[in-house]
Amino acid sequence: MPIRDVVEVMWPYLLTVLGLAVIVTTAAHILLHKKDTRAATGWLGLVWFSPLLGVVLYWFFGVNRIRRRAKSRYASRAIVPLPAAGSVVSVPQVEDLFCTAAGGLAMLCRMTEKVTRQPLLRGNSLVPLVNGDQAYPLMLARIKAARHSISLCSYIFANDQWGNRFRTALKEARDAGVEVRVLLDGVGARYSLPPITRGLRRDNIPVACFMQTMLPWRFQYLNLRNHRKFLVVDGKSGFTGGMNIQAGHVLEPPPGQPIADLHFHIEGPVVAQLQKIFAEDWAFTTGEKLTGQKWFPSLTEVGAGLARGIADGPDEDFDQIRLVIMGALAAARRSVQIVTPYFLPDAELLSALSVAALRGIDVQILVPAQPNLRMVKWAAGLGLEEVLAAGCKVFMSPPPFDHSKLMVVDGAWVLLGSANWDARSLTLNFEFNMECYDLELAGALQKICARKIGAAKPLLPAQARAGNLLTLMRDRFCRLFLPYL
Repeated sequence: MPIRDVVEVMWPYLLTVLGLAVIVTTAAHILLHKKDTRAATGWLGLVWFSPLLGVVLYWFFGVNRIRRRAKSRYASRAIVPLPAAGSVVSVPQVEDLFCTAAGGLAMLCRMTEKVTRQPLLRGNSLVPLVNGDQAYPLMLARIKAARHSISLCSYIFANDQWGNRFRTALKEARDAGVEVRVLLDGVGARYSLPPITRGLRRDNIPVACFMQTMLPWRFQYLNLRNHRKFLVVDGKSGFTGGMNIQAGHVLEPPPGQPIADLHFHIEGPVVAQLQKIFAEDWAFTTGEKLTGQKWFPSLTEVGAGLARGIADGPDEDFDQIRLVIMGALAAARRSVQIVTPYFLPDAELLSALSVAALRGIDVQILVPAQPNLRMVKWAAGLGLEEVLAAGCKVFMSPPPFDHSKLMVVDGAWVLLGSANWDARSLTLNFEFNMECYDLELAGALQKICARKIGAAKPLLPAQARAGNLLTLMRDRFCRLFLPYL
């Protein structure tokens, strides 16, 4: 039989075999790499019952392509030094320092150390900065006073009035001989048109974009983003929290789109952990390794706070912040205050919040009455209804939109940083938080929480359940997309 005739007869069978091979390979990849049972089940169902669509969607959107192995990770521990062992705090020392709350805090400290593999460091000063009104002038002052190095990482660096003040300060520092590095997210950098990266490059400021993408520049549900925000000056003075660089964060005079937020000025040994994460991200993005005294100087103790940096991302740091939150809820003995712009916790976190409230813990949750993303508001209703039924107290903050991210436990332990209470932050994006064992800081933040709650309205269970059938169906449908909101 001629070869052409053989091909005409056999090609349908060959395509069938090839299609089955692709489906089986995809299913095997899902089983081997998807840790979440529900996600694995969903992808398997889509692949088997709609093979063409399922396979295409999985390989485009379901696979984590970031592989940052230890041997090729941004900067090795030998290159990125941490403070001397004298700054490291042990679990027994935590028990001694926090007598009445020692039981829960000691257990939490032990768990976090095992999860993060990072030391808890003494001798830190952490000062909360409310909105850009307090944060930006101090950040600019530190940039202008820099002598050796500046590391700036931000999700959004807007090309606006305040963004250009930072750009000018960075240029002046660069002209004065200071080593400057600016790292922006590949999507967040394009929130302004034209992006500020053009001006930074014209000023000869080394700037890089983390994981640039060709997808729509304002598509707000993209994952695998670098959502971290920190500034480190001379390796000694650090800033971190949830605040981007954009004019909306400065509320006086009122901007067109105001955004309330909290940031923190940090000094002491823990600043080395901020710098370490920046050095790793910078090396991953550019290949350049930042080493030496100008980036990692010797750090002395300047305060009484105990602090530890917690990196999180869809790599070897996977799920760290979420586990720490779960541990903190289990360790709580009296109270938990949570401030978050997006409240979309998974089933396990919802259960942990409910259990804490059922144990008699005073759980207070503050969320914006009007989030900046409609789907987030629609999807959050079912979770709010569940925690309210268990006895948690939920408060809805009035405008301006509150972008603050904060958790305070028992008036002694604080979790601050860039992560929101949603799957994008806790499993899909790169985040940086800090845990702090600090009575003074916790007390100050409890007062800030009390002021926010005092201006908010309590959400009643009946209000959480309110809505007609179409509204409820819409909210339940949006919740199906929880991992991507």
